[in-house]
Amino acid sequence: MAINNKRKIGITFIIIIIITAFLNSIAYAESNIEKPSIQSESAILIEEKTGRTLYEKNPDQLMNPASLTKIATAIYAIEEGNLEDIVTVSKNAREVEGTRVYLDEGEKVPLKKLIQGLLINSGNDAAIAIAEHLDGTVDKFAVNLNQYLKEIGLQNTNFVNPHGLYQVEHKTTARDLAKITQHAMKNEIFREMFGAIELKWDGESWDTTLYTHHKLMREIPYQGITGGKTGYVDESGITLITTATRGDLSVIVVTLNAQNDDVAYQDTVNLLDYAFSNFKIMNIEKGTSYEINNAEYKTDETLKFTVSNNETIKYNVSNEGILEIKNENQEVIASFQLINDKESKGNVNAVKTKDSEIESVDSKNFINLILVVFLFISLFFYFFKTRIVNSK
Repeated sequence: MAINNKRKIGITFIIIIIITAFLNSIAYAESNIEKPSIQSESAILIEEKTGRTLYEKNPDQLMNPASLTKIATAIYAIEEGNLEDIVTVSKNAREVEGTRVYLDEGEKVPLKKLIQGLLINSGNDAAIAIAEHLDGTVDKFAVNLNQYLKEIGLQNTNFVNPHGLYQVEHKTTARDLAKITQHAMKNEIFREMFGAIELKWDGESWDTTLYTHHKLMREIPYQGITGGKTGYVDESGITLITTATRGDLSVIVVTLNAQNDDVAYQDTVNLLDYAFSNFKIMNIEKGTSYEINNAEYKTDETLKFTVSNNETIKYNVSNEGILEIKNENQEVIASFQLINDKESKGNVNAVKTKDSEIESVDSKNFINLILVVFLFISLFFYFFKTRIVNSK
């Protein structure tokens, strides 16, 4: 009998150790999402719709973007120009170096077609033609483009040309490039051009089909890719901007100064995998109300914010009706201005927000919980069976 008791104690002790270690591993996994190792000198990953930064490496370091500049040129031209305008190609455009769509001096091309050639085939001649058409000269274009970018919210960008060929003072950051791409992706015309894989080109001296240079869109397709732009000059290294969507989650990846193509694309894939494996979109429905100091605030639209699969989030509404959403580290992951709907009759303070917590639990942790419950049930039946046997 003593042997059986010792055996029971031993088995119980082992099971307790296993359960404790198991639960600790779950807790560790919840608080530590392993970030990818990125070799590019600078990189950033943001959620497209909410703007939340999901990963960053030297995001505010001044860098040369090379042809990623053309994203800014394209959206500026789309928003400030008339796509039906007919552009006359100048000698300056004809003679620019680097990647071209082989425009002839005096050739007349619709502005929309030039923007397509700019984004899909990275035509430097198209960039010059666009700049001169919109603002007369490249220098004047640069002044107006930089003002436009500041109005959008870019803080560390100075572009001196429309194509990205190297000039010492032509600089930006990964964060600013993500911002301009986020802004551009709100425009349906830009989205269509940015996501195009090919374009039939029937120029005066060049009749061909243009293909995107971005390998994840064509040669090695990645599930969910919605657009991309490549860049390279000796001084910039390989630069990439990539957009992708799976379900409700849309992301933008910027990588700057990779040593070669393999590094640039591997960094990009690693960041995309990281985003789609660990993050999701949560919603606060339109009409959700919050009461604070006799005032009632409501959402006038469905609010969306990005969370990791294991973040615990808290809601708090200020006296001014600003809804802040924080995680367990007290980091503000989203902030929204609510609408003051009406004065509340009751004297209730932050009924919906005080100590309001929601834990975002992924399916893996749910499975882990089921396994723990199963272990306890198995333990119960083991002792129950042992007791019956011993009673005999």
